[in-house]
Amino acid sequence: MTTSGQPLARYAAAKRIGDHVYFSGVIAVDPATRHVIERFDQLPADVRAALGETGEMSIDVYQAPVLVQSWVVLDRIRQLAVEHGGTMDSVFKLVQYFTDLRDYPLYARVRRLFYPGEPPVSTVVEVSGMLPSRQVRIEVEGTAFIPLK
Repeated sequence: MTTSGQPLARYAAAKRIGDHVYFSGVIAVDPATRHVIERFDQLPADVRAALGETGEMSIDVYQAPVLVQSWVVLDRIRQLAVEHGGTMDSVFKLVQYFTDLRDYPLYARVRRLFYPGEPPVSTVVEVSGMLPSRQVRIEVEGTAFIPLK
């Protein structure tokens, strides 16, 4: 499974304007298969452990979609920052869209893996749905400060 690649529609994944890089909304879709990523087995074992996979179906089946999508989305934002010469610390603002705000606590737990210190400036919004399907529960857009060298 790879999360890099071009967007699924006709828009830029990121755009630099001076020292700022703006990231389009990122969802957890594998660009190779165009399927929504929502199961622990779609991630490497070390990531699954970091996310808290329990191996108990009755727990994992409910937590996996949110935890997995959160990690995939934030990891893609990290990749975009690196591609533009920065790090995750360069990404100072996130706008987070949820189809159910009850998913936010699990997302916040994953976000701490990417921001163990000071969290970014954030906006959280609940929406009725996201493209390409109802399986998408989280979309995140970001803004980074990455000075030109």
